Amino acid sequence: MSLGLGVAQLAAPDTVRRISGVDDSSASRTVVPLVGARELVHAAGLLTSRRKGIWAWTRVMGDAMDLASLGVAIAHRGGRRRRRLVGVTAAIVGITVVDLLTAVQATRVRRISSAPAVRGLREGGSMELTATTTIRKPPLEVYAFWRDLDNLPTFMAHLEEVRATGDRTSHWSASAPFGKNVEWDAEIIDEATGERIAWRSTGNAAVPNAGTVRFVPAPGGVSTEVHVVMSYDVPGGAVGKAVARYFGEEPHQQLDDDLRRLKQALETGQVVRSEGAPWGKRARKEFPQRPAQPLSDSELSKGPQA
Repeated sequence: MSLGLGVAQLAAPDTVRRISGVDDSSASRTVVPLVGARELVHAAGLLTSRRKGIWAWTRVMGDAMDLASLGVAIAHRGGRRRRRLVGVTAAIVGITVVDLLTAVQATRVRRISSAPAVRGLREGGSMELTATTTIRKPPLEVYAFWRDLDNLPTFMAHLEEVRATGDRTSHWSASAPFGKNVEWDAEIIDEATGERIAWRSTGNAAVPNAGTVRFVPAPGGVSTEVHVVMSYDVPGGAVGKAVARYFGEEPHQQLDDDLRRLKQALETGQVVRSEGAPWGKRARKEFPQRPAQPLSDSELSKGPQA
């Protein structure tokens, strides 16, 4: 629609003005081509951008501008031109309704499409994390290791324990900033053997969370790309995020480190420790993983982080 309107208003502005009933206005000779250019910008955004919702909302705003301009034009015209303007206005109202519904739907789809398990999380203070790694093992083997929930604490540094309570249910315990612990129940809501696992917390979890992990065969046929999307509510909202980051509990770094440990565990049979991270699995006692190098004098003087 944007493409068609834009081309028409730029290629045949006089015809568009005559049909719409604004051909007698000198201002319309400037406004109609400008509106056409705006429509082409909308079309380019809708056709090329992944963020369809944002571009759909720009169409809604454009429709509002058009309706305001048509209202002014109707007030200053009479007879046949006024009737044409009223007809065009009615058509624009219909287009506005369609654009509004499309924008709302596109926004909702974007919010839940990245991970089917994120539905139901509270809006305030939510965070979405993504990470990817490639492991030199076949997808079925990587999937089986992850699906055995007892294995998760071996590479997810903040997990204290994951205990299966049923075929698709489990109880999780994790460390949190400032020496706290949190526990919750979770359920697997979608899985395909060797391909994906999706889960979400259940009940009144202290930190509502959800996630999806996909196991994709890597080119060459001997490795697996592991794609993880996790969403959870951070206590304290934006303040909680800032404080956690200040004290070294940066969630994005955590997830990258977790996948690095997963790669080590599957490829070598153990999580390899460098001289830069000698104090074991507990996240608050472990420096972010990095190539092997000695600790600085200041780091050694501090010892394990509290």
